[in-house]
Amino acid sequence: MSLQTRIPLVPVLPDSAPFSPEQRAWLNGFFAAILSADQAGAPLALSAGDAAALVPALTAPAAAPAEEEDGAPWHDPAMPLADRMKLAEGKPLPRRMMAAMAQQDCGQCGYVCESYAKALATGAEAKLNLCAPGGKETLRMLKQLSEESASAATPAPAPAAEAPAAAPGKAAAAPIGTRENPGEVTFLGRTRLNKDRSEKETWHIEFDLAGSGIDYAAGDSFGVLPVNDPALVEQVLAALHAPADFPIAGHTLAEVLAREVCLKSAPDALFTLISYLVGGERKAKARALANGEDPDGDAATLDVLAALEKFPGIRPDPEALVECLEPLQPRLYSISSSPAATPGKLCLTVDAVRYDLAGRTRLGVASTFLGGRIAPGTRMKAYIQKAHGFGLPQDLAKDVIMVGPGTGIAPFRSFLHERLATRAPGRNWLFFGHQRRDTDFFYEDELMGLQAAGTLTRLDTAWSRDGAQKVYVQDRIRTAGAELWAWLQAGAHFYICGDAKRMAKDVEAAVVAVAAEHGGLSPEAAARFVQDLKTAGRYQADVY
Repeated sequence: MSLQTRIPLVPVLPDSAPFSPEQRAWLNGFFAAILSADQAGAPLALSAGDAAALVPALTAPAAAPAEEEDGAPWHDPAMPLADRMKLAEGKPLPRRMMAAMAQQDCGQCGYVCESYAKALATGAEAKLNLCAPGGKETLRMLKQLSEESASAATPAPAPAAEAPAAAPGKAAAAPIGTRENPGEVTFLGRTRLNKDRSEKETWHIEFDLAGSGIDYAAGDSFGVLPVNDPALVEQVLAALHAPADFPIAGHTLAEVLAREVCLKSAPDALFTLISYLVGGERKAKARALANGEDPDGDAATLDVLAALEKFPGIRPDPEALVECLEPLQPRLYSISSSPAATPGKLCLTVDAVRYDLAGRTRLGVASTFLGGRIAPGTRMKAYIQKAHGFGLPQDLAKDVIMVGPGTGIAPFRSFLHERLATRAPGRNWLFFGHQRRDTDFFYEDELMGLQAAGTLTRLDTAWSRDGAQKVYVQDRIRTAGAELWAWLQAGAHFYICGDAKRMAKDVEAAVVAVAAEHGGLSPEAAARFVQDLKTAGRYQADVY
């Protein structure tokens, strides 16, 4: 072949080009056709169909990478928001929105973190404030992402076919007992689980499900629609200088403040409203707070009442104020009973939250509602949040290891009662811990009875205030490492329930250490072992 011979070079788009595989294949063929026509000395004839096809091929957005391939490295409830968003940089909007969530998969929003993010990104869900564990920090980030997405959006092509719209009045009702259609249950009563001198206030709560339409399984959670503390409502009314019977959309202001709006963390919109009602330095402070700044170092202490008291003398229109507040969201609690053991009855294990902050006692809205304000015999709305990957193995012969300090024991009381009622032959091992054995050993008599019956194979306890050195459940896991490793090697399922940011992380580190020490694995291989357990559904967490 002479040097003058013309060798055709067919251009091929690299895999890194911003096109989908289908677009690259079409464009590669198109460019090859152009080159072929040019080399033959013939003019390129482009049909009308080809010309029309070229436009979407060149302008259509590149296909997003498969979401499951990124591994969601931000899906760690102990990781700060800034670090999570850093890991999600450059990802599609649903993934960045997922990174903004609290990463607890608690289901309180009616989704898990990933599905809530997808629903927001696609417009299927409009409410940005449903991630209760993420609070104001998550809400601000979701608003920012939504605004960025809206400003960058271009009109999308209409889908090839759309599902027919439901006829007016024919929308399918949500199943009863769900968040969208709560059932009505009867509050039966409460029993305090702590003994005298305990620093905690923990309650065993019981409900009658008769006539509610509610059904549940071991591992599910119970959604409670609480009512704000009447004393707090009165204080907010006084700070507003507004009458309790001020009419708002067919209700009184007092009713709306009690049942419809959140009085906890003051939302940014409230400070924006206040900025319109004050001047000078106070206006600058209100605007700074609305922008997420902390001019006086007290932003974290400002609930709705504290925000109103910080700017005394303002008299906002009550309806305008209510529109600035976030809706009062349900609260979820792990169910501590088994439908197989006590059909028609449902139990919870609830810590009543009370703490002093900025000179005032603050109350957990649902925990103190259940732990003191609601009277036995009261009918109330509630629903079931089905468990997302948290439940007993289908094979009843499988062993289970449960780690549940404090109120984290709730789902494991359910599990143990279920295993007893179903006569599951698998072994059961519980790690339980709290402050003091004498005052905080929840369900001690029950657990002793379950041990005597052979249902509870092993019980390890940890008491953090009983000795000179604090002992936690993760310490007991390390101590029992050899046997725990043997159970895992035999196919046991591992469960954890409780605090997401500290305890759950420390327990996982302890299991990794057990795998390294007793399994002879390197630190990296031990971490992979635990990850493989999660992938196989054998390491499940219910954290909050």
